[in-house]
Amino acid sequence: MTVVILHLRGSLKDAPYDQWLADYDGDLILLASREHMDLLGEELPAEHGYLIAETISGYQASGAVEARVLQLAREHDIKYVISPQEQDLDRAARLREILDLPGQRTDSVTPYRDKILMKRTVSAAGVPVAIHRDVETAVDLVAFAEEHGFPIVVKPRDGAGSFGVRILRSREALDDFLTGGLELYGPFGSNLMVEKFVSETMCHVDGLVVNGQVVYMWPSRYLYALAVYEKDRSGRMDVTLDPDDPLTPRLVELTEKVIAALPSPPDFAFHAEIFHTPDDELVLGEIGCRFGGAAQRPIQRTAFGLDPAECSIRAQLGLPLPIEPGERLRPRTLTGQLALLKRPGKVLGLPGEAPFPWVVRTQLFVRPGTVMGEPGFAADFMVMWVISAPTRAESVRRMEQLKKWFLDNLELGEADGPVDRRQVDYAGMTEGTGRGH
Repeated sequence: MTVVILHLRGSLKDAPYDQWLADYDGDLILLASREHMDLLGEELPAEHGYLIAETISGYQASGAVEARVLQLAREHDIKYVISPQEQDLDRAARLREILDLPGQRTDSVTPYRDKILMKRTVSAAGVPVAIHRDVETAVDLVAFAEEHGFPIVVKPRDGAGSFGVRILRSREALDDFLTGGLELYGPFGSNLMVEKFVSETMCHVDGLVVNGQVVYMWPSRYLYALAVYEKDRSGRMDVTLDPDDPLTPRLVELTEKVIAALPSPPDFAFHAEIFHTPDDELVLGEIGCRFGGAAQRPIQRTAFGLDPAECSIRAQLGLPLPIEPGERLRPRTLTGQLALLKRPGKVLGLPGEAPFPWVVRTQLFVRPGTVMGEPGFAADFMVMWVISAPTRAESVRRMEQLKKWFLDNLELGEADGPVDRRQVDYAGMTEGTGRGH
C-alpha cells in the first residue's frame, strides 16, 4: 500500500508530506526535482519518514520520472500517485491510468489544464469567457488582432503562474513579438492561444472540495496586474474580500457554476481567476484543480484553519480531516499577502523581524550580499508576508505600513557581481500568530 509523491517545485520544508501522512498505514516514496531543489538551495531532509526519498535530474525535460515510477511499481505495491503541483497533474493522471490506480485521470485533468478546452466547456454552460482562439501559425495572431483589436494576450494553453504570458497592446508590440519573442514551431506543434484582453482588475476564488462537496471557498482581489512585473517597484497586494462586499456572493456563485460545468475529481483544492470588467461584469480567466501559488496556502490556513495541500492529499488517501461532513466553513479572519519584487542592487542590510502583531508569516528571499536584478518572473520576490485584518480596508492599510517599514530599513548598494537567480527562502518561512485585529 505504497504512496508515490511527485514533488516538482516548492520548498520541502513547507510540504512535510511524511508528517501530513504520518497516520497512513503504508509506505511513502518521495520523488523530487533535482533542478528545483538546487534552485531553492535545498537538500532532501536528513531525517524523514519516507521509505525512499530521492531527487531526479531532468525532472521536467525527460521521461525520467515516469521511468522511475514504473520501476518502483515492479518492486512495491503502489496504491496511490500524488502530485500537488499543476505541471505534474497530467503526468500523475497518466501514471494512474497505466498502473490502474485510483485518483484523478486525464479526462478530468485536461479540462482544467487546457485553457481552450476549459473555456469552451464552461462557455457552453453559460459562463462568460474572453474571446479567444488557438494559435497554429503567426498569421493566426495577426488575424486575431486585426479582427478584435488591441490589447491581446498570448499565453501557453497549459501554462501556470503567469509564465509565458504576454500582453500585446499595439501593432508595434505584436511585430516585436513575432520577430523576437514568438516560439511556435516546435517538434510537437503549437501550444499557444490568444485572447482578447478583458481587464486589469482580477479577482480569485480559492477553496477545497472533499467527496464532491465544497468545504470552503472565498474570493480575493489582486491589487496589481499579474502579468506585469518587469521593473515593478510597488507592493503586490492580494486581499480577501469582506463578507458584505457586493462582489463576494457573485464571485462564489460564478465559481460554483464553473466547477459544476467541468468534470471535477471528488477531492481537490482549486484556484479560479476571474476578471472584473469596468462595466461590472465577471469573466472567467481560468481555473486550476490545485491550490493557488505564492502565499495562498498560508492565507487559507489563516482564514479557515486548514491547509488545502495537506487536506486535499489526505482526502485522496481516504484519511480523516478536521471537519464535519457537509460543513461549509467561513473565514474566521480576513487576510492577504504583500510581496515586493526584486530590484537591481546589492543587499547591504535588511530589517529585522516585523514589529507588527498582525504579521502571520514572513518569507525573505534575499540576504546581505545577494545581488539582485530585475524580476525574471511574476513571483521573483525579495520578500513576502501574510497578514491578518478584520476588513479589506484595514488589510490594505496594514500592508502599506509594512511596505514602508521594510523599504525604510532596507540598505541597497550598487550591484558588483553576477545576479543571484536562486529563490532561496532565507527567512525559513517565519510564522507569527497574526490573529490580533
